[in-house]
Amino acid sequence: MSKPDILKPEAVYISVKDWAVEDRPREKLMLKGVAALSESGLLAILIGSGTREKSAVDVCMEILAHADNDLNKLARYTVSDLTQFKGIGPAKAITIVAALELGRRRKNTGAREIKKISCSRDAYQAFYPYLTDKNHEEIWALFLNRSNRIESTIRISEGGISSTVLDVRLILREALNRYASGIILAHNHPTNNCMPSEQDIRITAKLKEAARIMDVSLLDHLILCGDTYYSFADENMM
Repeated sequence: MSKPDILKPEAVYISVKDWAVEDRPREKLMLKGVAALSESGLLAILIGSGTREKSAVDVCMEILAHADNDLNKLARYTVSDLTQFKGIGPAKAITIVAALELGRRRKNTGAREIKKISCSRDAYQAFYPYLTDKNHEEIWALFLNRSNRIESTIRISEGGISSTVLDVRLILREALNRYASGIILAHNHPTNNCMPSEQDIRITAKLKEAARIMDVSLLDHLILCGDTYYSFADENMM
């Protein structure tokens, strides 16, 4: 007699409504506080519901996995990117994008409080709101007075995914117009590889020499990659 086929049990979908009360995202937040929730739980509160096959938490876990569980990477997703996931329509996508933008602006509020630059970390925090979550390269500059206090912050240029153009004359003109004594340059690498390219090294040396002639100091050049950065000054590349 042949052995009967053994059927593997199918995965059973359990709605969030059927979870224990203390495990449901909204109830968990109320009972234990916001810190008790995972990123997927927080996102699930934003979208409210999932699909017939997946709970809101499962849908959000899928989205986060696609973003390598990196909130900085997720923050670069557009409404169009998010609506590619089953269970995410335009309204839910807009909610996620808006929430992540609020988080970015909250960091911006903290950066505005930095008035004096005393180390590369101060400069990074000042640039962070302008250069994080960008899918293309941009170059920004801080112009400082003799006390290393920020006089102004401006965008110098923007380009494509892998490069942008830096005009040394434009930076020096802006510095002279603002009577700046020091400049700190920064640009982002959307690829999240913070190591400087040969072009980055050459343009830094060129700007430093040109600024010296005009009696302006190039104090540092930062490359931002989300929550990390590379400082030319810290690495003795100035």
